[in-house]
Amino acid sequence: MDLRRIRHFVVLAETLNYRRAAERLHMAQPPLTVSIQKLEAELGTRLFERSSTGVALTPSGRAVLAEARKLLFHGGQLQAVARDVVEGTGGTLRVGFVGTTTYGMLQRLLPQFRTEYPGVNLVLRESTSVAILEQLEDHALDVGLVRTPLLRPTRAALVQLEHDHFVVALPRGHELTQQGPLRLSELADESFVMYSATAAAGLRSAAMLACQAAGFVPKVSQEAVQVQTLLALVESGTGVALVPSVMQRYASDKLLYRPLEDLPVASEVGLALAYLKGSEIPAASRFRDVAVRVCSDRS
Repeated sequence: MDLRRIRHFVVLAETLNYRRAAERLHMAQPPLTVSIQKLEAELGTRLFERSSTGVALTPSGRAVLAEARKLLFHGGQLQAVARDVVEGTGGTLRVGFVGTTTYGMLQRLLPQFRTEYPGVNLVLRESTSVAILEQLEDHALDVGLVRTPLLRPTRAALVQLEHDHFVVALPRGHELTQQGPLRLSELADESFVMYSATAAAGLRSAAMLACQAAGFVPKVSQEAVQVQTLLALVESGTGVALVPSVMQRYASDKLLYRPLEDLPVASEVGLALAYLKGSEIPAASRFRDVAVRVCSDRS
């Protein structure tokens, strides 16, 4: 059903005068007459009674008027929704994120994005970097916040948001907690809680590279996927762990963090925003712009 004819009907019903209705609609009177006739033919009933004294609504016309107004309202809403999605100011945005973004990045980024684009519905999904990239490539996510470095090939483009480095997490009471900054080589005889070789290959590679640059291959006592799980295992006395420095915000009476003095540049870690060029929805582009600005302001 043509919404223009519905609008013509509503305006005529409100004015009950073809000339005034045509003026309000910014059209000539003959096309308005034709439009009403076509609507009546489509509905199979007369909507107006025409007489020498003017125009009046028929019982059918009075019944149709309320529904016609609803149609115009919802039609306007539909147009607004479509426009907002095209402009990136509405619709749904699916964001994948790794757990370590909850130690500062998400707390800065999400409120700012919601302030600037309150019409966008954010759907947040926590996962690993590997899984986020897979979901992004399968179009199950629109944008991802992932840990770098990444070792698997990906069609996603990356925008580096934060640069970070490793610190060592030690069980409280460990003899090395009595010292200040440590050299990584001092950990050569320790048991390490290490990142999973499959689900967290990037962090594992960076940690292994750092240890080998310090002259040893770490003895791995346990593997885990999430950084928070590594810290829980350190708390339990399973071993020591190299974790991004941002995790020092995770306070515990069962572990301590110490900086490392001899880390190679190649072992740098960080957080990046991943997106698919060429198929990025407008809301994802706006999210990327806000993320870059928020992280740049912090630096």
